Amino acid sequence: MIARQVSAALAEDLGAGDVTAALVPASQQVRAQIIAREPAVLCGTDWADATFRELDPAIRLEWQVRDGDRLSANQTVLKLSGQARPILTGERTALNFLQTLSATATAAARYVEAVAGTGCRILDTRKTLPGLRFAQKYATRCGGAQNHRMGLHDMVLIKENHIIAAGSIGNAIATARRTSAGIPVEVEVESLAEFDQACDAGADVILLDELSLEDMREAVKRNQSKGARAKLEASGSVTLSTVREIALTGVDYISIGGITKHVQAVDLSMRFEFAA
Repeated sequence: MIARQVSAALAEDLGAGDVTAALVPASQQVRAQIIAREPAVLCGTDWADATFRELDPAIRLEWQVRDGDRLSANQTVLKLSGQARPILTGERTALNFLQTLSATATAAARYVEAVAGTGCRILDTRKTLPGLRFAQKYATRCGGAQNHRMGLHDMVLIKENHIIAAGSIGNAIATARRTSAGIPVEVEVESLAEFDQACDAGADVILLDELSLEDMREAVKRNQSKGARAKLEASGSVTLSTVREIALTGVDYISIGGITKHVQAVDLSMRFEFAA
């Protein structure tokens, strides 16, 4: 998976060849560093490794930190040495992976910190960058969050349009049990009335979409009165300023699409420190 992603990224960047790196003598050796310019949670070392290894297996890579480690501003992340041309060629691709995946890990960590001590867990979603689902799901784990379903194959998630097509929440759940036996069934609800239907129909997880805090607390109470048969997940318009209050309603999970789709790249840069 990583090798395919790296190969595709390099092919996209290289085209017929790196005409700028060709200005550097083929024999020139360099030492360089990748430096964090701001605090962050690191992620993407395997992708950076694969980038430079594909271009030149002889490049020496010395990681100063590991995925999941917290970085401070101006901290050295990676020391590398070898021929200048392949290092220059791989610089942007390696940084793109590191900056994007570290951004995802950093965003996840902020939400995890915001709900610390509540017992609520932060989940990612399928709202990932195309082609980087596996990578971003890994990055959310580096930030301390948990993965929701990986794709359409490992969990039934019944949403509004599925309910309309099936005729009712009960029909949708019953059909899911027949067609996808053994796979968890989650239902998205938009009201307490729909919550009751999903709970009574035996949903494994009930997604409370855009419910008020008062309604979330009521859903938790009703679920407990029924023996807490379902896990409860909150979602919709969640921000760092609201996530803790949502967690304190007693829901089990909060899923946040912004962790993977509203990422702001972490500021990392490469600097040559020696050339011979």
